[in-house]
Amino acid sequence: MLAILCAHAVATALAPLMVARWGRIVFYPLAVVPLVSLVWVALNWPEPGGAQTLNFVWLPELSMDITLRFDTLAAIMSVLILGIGALVLFYCGTYFHHRDGHIEKRLPSFAAEMVAFAGSMFGLVVSDNMLILYVFWETTTVLSFLLVGHYAERATSRRAATQALLVTTFGGLAMLVGIIILGNRAGTYLLSELVAAPPSGVAAGVGVALILVGALSKSAIVPLHFWLPGAMAAPTPVSAYLHAAAMVKAGVFLVARMTPGFADSPVWRPMIVTLGLATMLLAGWRAVREYDLKLILAFGTVSQLGLIIIMVGTGGRDMMLAGLAMLVAHAMFKASLFMVVGVVDHSTGTRDIRRLAWLGDRSKPLLIIAIGATASMAALPPFLGFVAKEADFEAVLHSAALGPAAPWVLAGIAFGSVFTTIYSLRFLWGAFSRKGLPAPSVRVREMHRPSVAFLAAPAVLAAAGLVSGLWPVPLDAVLGDYAQTVPGGSDYHLALWHGLTLPLLLSVLVIATGIVAFSERSRLRRARVAYLPLGNADQVYDALIRGLDRLSVRLTATTQRGSVPATQSVILCTLVALPAAALALGARDRPNFALWDSPWVVVVGLLMLAAALGAAVMRNRLAAVLLIGVTGYGCGAIFALHGAPDLALTQFLVETLVLVVFVLVLRTLPAEAEKAHINRMRLPRVVLSLAVGVTVTSLAVYAMAARTGAGIAELIPDAAYYRGQGANAVNVLLVDIRAWDTMGEISVLLVAATGVASLVFRNRRFGTAPRVSDAGQPDIGRIGNFANSRAAGDRTWLRGSELRDPRHRSLVLEVATRVIFPLIMVLSAYFFFAGHNTPGGGFAGGLTAGLALVLRYLAGGRYELGETLPLDAGKILGVGLALSAGTAVTSLFLGAPVLSSAVVELELPVFGSVKLVTALFFDSGVYLIVVGLVLDVLRSLGAQVDVEMSQPNSGSSRSAAKVGAR
Repeated sequence: MLAILCAHAVATALAPLMVARWGRIVFYPLAVVPLVSLVWVALNWPEPGGAQTLNFVWLPELSMDITLRFDTLAAIMSVLILGIGALVLFYCGTYFHHRDGHIEKRLPSFAAEMVAFAGSMFGLVVSDNMLILYVFWETTTVLSFLLVGHYAERATSRRAATQALLVTTFGGLAMLVGIIILGNRAGTYLLSELVAAPPSGVAAGVGVALILVGALSKSAIVPLHFWLPGAMAAPTPVSAYLHAAAMVKAGVFLVARMTPGFADSPVWRPMIVTLGLATMLLAGWRAVREYDLKLILAFGTVSQLGLIIIMVGTGGRDMMLAGLAMLVAHAMFKASLFMVVGVVDHSTGTRDIRRLAWLGDRSKPLLIIAIGATASMAALPPFLGFVAKEADFEAVLHSAALGPAAPWVLAGIAFGSVFTTIYSLRFLWGAFSRKGLPAPSVRVREMHRPSVAFLAAPAVLAAAGLVSGLWPVPLDAVLGDYAQTVPGGSDYHLALWHGLTLPLLLSVLVIATGIVAFSERSRLRRARVAYLPLGNADQVYDALIRGLDRLSVRLTATTQRGSVPATQSVILCTLVALPAAALALGARDRPNFALWDSPWVVVVGLLMLAAALGAAVMRNRLAAVLLIGVTGYGCGAIFALHGAPDLALTQFLVETLVLVVFVLVLRTLPAEAEKAHINRMRLPRVVLSLAVGVTVTSLAVYAMAARTGAGIAELIPDAAYYRGQGANAVNVLLVDIRAWDTMGEISVLLVAATGVASLVFRNRRFGTAPRVSDAGQPDIGRIGNFANSRAAGDRTWLRGSELRDPRHRSLVLEVATRVIFPLIMVLSAYFFFAGHNTPGGGFAGGLTAGLALVLRYLAGGRYELGETLPLDAGKILGVGLALSAGTAVTSLFLGAPVLSSAVVELELPVFGSVKLVTALFFDSGVYLIVVGLVLDVLRSLGAQVDVEMSQPNSGSSRSAAKVGAR
């Protein structure tokens, strides 16, 4: 199983290169991949009642172990997925032939997507872990979106792809919630264990219903059926594979897999039978009204999916056997017919039955193939479709699971089968008959005859339907093996002849009624039967999407008005309202806490309170920022007083860096805010500020009061030392125990840095900071009256200072920077290497190095920044992220959990025994990302704003003001 998945992954990776190099003929060797996989399936067919299992421990804490299970149902689905997949890939080799010799520009990606889809579907049907199954489920959704939207330049293709993606993704998300509910209730996410011991209760019923929503949306069951006809905008091979044999069968497969355990669930059978019957009747009615050959088959597919869902989902051994027989028959004849339509479209340039006449006379082989596949679809003997339909009638007639409803369900299926006969005749007559015309239509007269290779794949499937109908014994044995897992039923077997039975008479009646209705179609049309008010689900979808668009626009206009204070107020109001409501309505423990445990905390708290009040009333922007900084430094002091030096160090460094960023922005704004602006909405702002403070404090107090056991903080020091090999619990948390969180945080930092720089630079985001060599010699004339000043002629301590206006230079700052910078960098290195056991780490070390860069920039200007670190900030960020992510991937390939640490002990000549933890490499990525972030901020809010402010008569002040506002 793993080899099949790996083979498809390798073929997916190589397919674009091969198609780009050799063209469409590569589809033939690509077809060998599923074909060889099919041979493995045949050679490793599971024993009756048995299964092959394979388990890889991946993320046991998240129940994400890769567990594969290959039983009879998985083997049956694998034959359809791999066998028809190989035939469709072979068919693509001719389908994409163009007489001008050019290859479609998206054909390389198309080939990769088709092979990847085959592998994903195989992974789906062999997955026993429902979480892994969901991963493959959504992979098929994404690949379906790409394949349906293959002709991206066409609006119809884009719309169809988006529609299919939204509908099936909605169903998939509902299914994920259901999976989590059932898994939590049962204590396992393994499908085999869930089916063997299904959970019960209201929660389990909700979970089952949600899983059914996902399965039924994937199989295009009413009311989520409309995406499948729209998906006919895809190339015909996609329709033949995804929408006839593979993707739409995923929902059927999941229902069949869960029926043995959940058929008696209160919500299961009513949903399955009601929606299945509605789908069969509604889609069958739509199919008899279409003129496009693909749409006739598409609505026919939806109709028969409704029938198959009823059969495999109702419960009972005979129902499952009949349903699986129809599943196999449908996959063969519908994939064959879609490929026949592709041949017709390719040869004549149209799929409209009103433009086709005499096609059967012009292409006898194509007509014979179409007759064979259509006869199976119409359930005519001796084809497998007839055998399966008769089994359906027999199983429903004697179904104990349906009980008194069985006759009504049988009548509904028979009525829907009449539609099947009608649209089967409509397809065959519309595509191949003479239609009373004396000569072929224009399209048929100008057609080019299809090659043998083009007809081979549909011919194989049509012939398989005939052979399976004449000799259904092997198929009965294979399908019966899984049907035995469903309790209830008799010893019914698939056979071409069961004698003169009621199901046989019912089959004859259905066929006869369909033939009469088709022959009298003109009279029915005059009776206006075609205009029943059934509605249009596609129009409902469009109206829903338009409504959501209007709602989002209005909501955005209300909450995102271009005002930062307004947006922040919405966020803070939400922060206050939701927790306050939860505290007011939910259960609460009585809090018990002390306001302080040290007089120093009182002193620091009073200073912070005074600074906060001063910042609220201060008009001078810089003074307000400095007062806000006091509150941050006070928070760091409280950390230190409570024995958290690492947190205190990080708080001090972050606060200092934030102050610098604020200063860089504030220099583009007026020194003081307008008095009218300060006074406006002051009272609401005060109330909101107090509410936020009270809410956050209350949440902390009640959270501490709700704790009933020992806190996890008591376990962290030992876990950090013995498992993370470090005495600094904070750093071990960041780089080992909760490294996933750190991975997400540094990714956010990278995105933030890129966003800030992109807003400022606007056109070219990347590049190194300018160096002295880039600017040439200093422009003495530009300096003017200061050219002969002592400052201009003094010794240069920093190279970048040569290009600065002497009015902005400080000799004391330059000398101090020249002396202090190396010491700060040494301190940065110390924090980085010692952080695993003492206060520090990659984050603290990166912040320290960033402050050193800030010092060089403030002392020497933008050219000094380039002299200090002549590297592209984007590349530093990228290397940092690659180091961190590479550490995660490396541990995975070494057989260890993701982001796990290992210890390497070395004997060095001078240092002696040195213990190296692999988390150091992850921490180095954090270090580089922080340095890259600071460099990016200095280049954008610092150096670039310097350039804009120095440009005379160019509106630079306005531009800089805009940058500051951002």
